[in-house]
Amino acid sequence: MTDPALPPRSTPLRATHESLGASFTDFGGWLMPVRYTSDLAEHHAVRTAAGIFDISHMAEFLVEGHEAGAFLDYALAGRLSPMPVWKAKYSLLLERSGGIIDDLVVYRLADERFFVVANAGNHDPVAAALTERVSGFEATVVDASDDYALIAVQGPIARSVLEATSGITDLGRPLDELAYYAATDAFFEGAPLLIARTGYTGEDGFELYINASGAARLWDALLAAGSPLGLVPAGLAARDTLRLEAGMPLYGHELSLDIVPAQAGLGRVVAADKNEFVGREGVLADVTADAPVLVGLVSEGKRAGRAGYGVYSGDDRVGEITSGALSPTLQHPIAMAFVSPSVSAPGTELTIDVRGTRIPATVTALPFYRRTK
Repeated sequence: MTDPALPPRSTPLRATHESLGASFTDFGGWLMPVRYTSDLAEHHAVRTAAGIFDISHMAEFLVEGHEAGAFLDYALAGRLSPMPVWKAKYSLLLERSGGIIDDLVVYRLADERFFVVANAGNHDPVAAALTERVSGFEATVVDASDDYALIAVQGPIARSVLEATSGITDLGRPLDELAYYAATDAFFEGAPLLIARTGYTGEDGFELYINASGAARLWDALLAAGSPLGLVPAGLAARDTLRLEAGMPLYGHELSLDIVPAQAGLGRVVAADKNEFVGREGVLADVTADAPVLVGLVSEGKRAGRAGYGVYSGDDRVGEITSGALSPTLQHPIAMAFVSPSVSAPGTELTIDVRGTRIPATVTALPFYRRTK
């Protein structure tokens, strides 16, 4: 976890954000742009055209060696060793009890080389867990977080933006052949560039990893190419409402050490048939019958429940909201919440305590929003 006594760090793009008039916030120990113009405008731009995000606060680890795949099979909940080169996979890092240390994305860059991307606020526990668990394997873990900057271009025109960007050359595969959760090598102005068709918005899009020294030039080139097409800079506020609409969990809200994957609807991420991995006993243990489970909630009107607000069935408190907002796309309140299994079926009528007023809410399956193409 980050040390609250330390001042927040800045990404290599801080001066660029300041020149664009960004407002900043402390997020995961980093000073990050929360918005440039308005949350709504940036959100709608991603749904209708594209937004460009600085997510250089994320943590990156290189895993290499003859047993790199076997090590990741042991260290993480998923099965990574069979993954083809240039593919990516969402996975979980668990503690032995089955609680979630972090959710992360793993890319396979070569037969014996993987790239692990973790959340900024969990850099230290992820680094510690990987370093401890690699013991006994013919593999190495290198913390490369300070070496990389990460820029995301998300939205229906994201591919057109990248294809129009001057300086991006020598792609290993054309972008139109790149499937979701796949990646390719490339160059930007002669420097190595990793382009992945991944994202955290529910839209088509790409995440671009480049050496920190080239981040500002890449950002400027993307924005110059994309602005005439509708690309706008977007901050963390829009990213949060976008991921909420897409039903994507956020660590510290829907995921934590106190939650096992099945409670958060992530049982599918766990390769429970693996002979051995850290957390196996915890996730295979019976979850208590009343353990809360993650659901979606939809309401009418404009008053949205927020994280920490109580969820009720009649007079009984049956859960708590983890994330909530007035959906810019759907135009009604949405929320994710952990509730008692007895009230978790879609269509169940509940209420949310919004500052002393009970607002009717209906349980719904996630996600709230799914792109049509």
